[in-house]
Amino acid sequence: MDGTGERSLPELGSQDSRAGDDIEIVVNVGGVRQVLYGDLLSRYPETRLAELIHCLAGGYDTIFSLCDDYDPGKREFYFDRDPDAFKCVIEVYYFGEVHMKKGICPICFKNEMDFWKVDLKFLDDCCKSHLSEKREELEEIARRVQLILDDLGVDTAEGRWRRCQKCVWKFLEKPESSCPARVVAVLSFLLILVSSVVMCMGTIPELQVLDAEGNRVEHPTLENVETACIGWFTLEYLLRLFSSPNKLHFALSFMNIVDVLAILPFYVSLTLTHLGARMMELTNVQQAVQALRIMRIARIFKLARHSSGLQTLTYALKRSFKELGLLLMYLAVGIFVFSALGYTMEQSHPETLFKSIPQSFWWAIITMTTVGYGDIYPKTTLGKLNAAISFLCGVIAIALPIHPIINNFVRYYNKQRVLETAARHELELMELNSGTSGEGKAGGSRGDLDHLPPPEPAGKEGPSWSSRLKLSHSDTFIPLLTEEKHHRTRLQSCK
Repeated sequence: MDGTGERSLPELGSQDSRAGDDIEIVVNVGGVRQVLYGDLLSRYPETRLAELIHCLAGGYDTIFSLCDDYDPGKREFYFDRDPDAFKCVIEVYYFGEVHMKKGICPICFKNEMDFWKVDLKFLDDCCKSHLSEKREELEEIARRVQLILDDLGVDTAEGRWRRCQKCVWKFLEKPESSCPARVVAVLSFLLILVSSVVMCMGTIPELQVLDAEGNRVEHPTLENVETACIGWFTLEYLLRLFSSPNKLHFALSFMNIVDVLAILPFYVSLTLTHLGARMMELTNVQQAVQALRIMRIARIFKLARHSSGLQTLTYALKRSFKELGLLLMYLAVGIFVFSALGYTMEQSHPETLFKSIPQSFWWAIITMTTVGYGDIYPKTTLGKLNAAISFLCGVIAIALPIHPIINNFVRYYNKQRVLETAARHELELMELNSGTSGEGKAGGSRGDLDHLPPPEPAGKEGPSWSSRLKLSHSDTFIPLLTEEKHHRTRLQSCK
C-alpha cells in the first residue's frame, strides 16, 4: 500500500459515513464474492459485517481488525472463512434467523457465528439440538481421554494407600489394562454362567435329594458350587467398593444394585435357615427361603457388566420409551375394542367361551400378539371374522415401532465406536504435541503421555484438559493455537 492509498482512505471513509445505509459492501469469503447493502447490515449493528460500514474512517488498523485483507482499489474485504457457513450466517440479515446446512460441523458453525458476531439466539431450535448433541459428544470424548490419562499417569504425591486403591480399581474395572485383569474378567463372566446353570439344574427333580424330613432339596454338590460362586461375587463386590473413587455413586449405580440383589438372597436365606426356625415356624421359613431363591435370577443381569452389546440394547430401549409407549397404547386400545366385540358376537352361541369382557381380555392379548394358545376361541362366524381382524391389527401395531428401536440401537452402537476412535485420535494428537513442543522432537512415543501435565482440580482456575479437549475435534489440534485464535480458518473447517 502506498501513501496515496493511505491518504485517500479517510476520504473514502468520510464519504461512506455520509452515505450511511446506501453504501455497498463487497466481501470475499473463501473465494466467494458477495455484495451487501448498508441498510441490510444495519439491522444488526453489533455484528462484524455491520461494523464494515464505517470501518474505513478508522484507517487500516480498524479495517484489519475486522477482516484478513482489504483491496482499496476494488473496495473489497477478504475473509479466510468457510463460505458455506457464511451463506447460512448471512440469512440472519434477510430472515432474522439462521439455519445450519446439513454436513457442517455444529461446533465449527458455532465458531463461525462467533466470528461474525451473530448471537446464538438467532439459531433455529432444530439446529440448537444438533449443537447440544455435538457438545455432549465432545464432553464424552474429553471424559474418556481424561480416564485414559488418569490410568497412564501416576501421581507421586499420592500416598501408598491411594495408589493401591487405584491399582485395584483399574484391575477390576478395566479388563483392557493388563492381561491378568482380562483373565479375571473372563473368570467372572464364566462364574456368572456357571451360577446361572447351577440355579437351573437345582430345580431338576432327578438331581434333587431328600432331606431328613422327606422334602426335596438341591444336591449338596450344586450347593457347594453355588456357595463358591457367591463367595467370588462377594469378594469382587467388596474389592470394587473398597477401591471406588466415589463410593456413594458406586453404591447407587444400577449395575451395582443388581450385583447386591444377586448376592443378598444367599446370605438372607442362610440366615433364615439357621436362625429363623427359632423365631418362626419352619413352614414360614421354607416359604421365605424359596421366595428369596427366586431372586437369584437377578445374577443373569450381571452379564451386562461384561457385554457392551447388552448395554447398547438397554440404552436403545431407554431411548425408545416413546415408541414402546405408543405400542402399548395401540395394543391397549385394540385389546379393549376386540374383546368387547368378541364378547358381544359370541353371546348368541350356547357353548360360548367368552363369559365376560374382562375374561375376553386374555383372548384379545394372545390373539393380537399372535401367540394363540387356543384355550379361548370364537365359535361364530362374526366372532372368527373379529379374531382375524384383531390379529392383523396386532401384527401391524407390533411392526410399527420396530424400525425406530433398531435405528436407536444402531445409532448408539456406531456412536460409541466413533467416540472410542475420537478418544484415541485425541491421545495421538496430544502425544504428537508433547513430542514436538516439549523437547523439539519430530515425533513422540506412547511413553510421552506419562509426562503430560496432570489435570487441573475442579476448583482451580485456568484451562483444564476437559476444556482444552472440547476445542480439539478435527484434524487440527486446537490447543496448539494461541488464546487469541481459537476460531478455525476455512482450511481447518470440518468437511
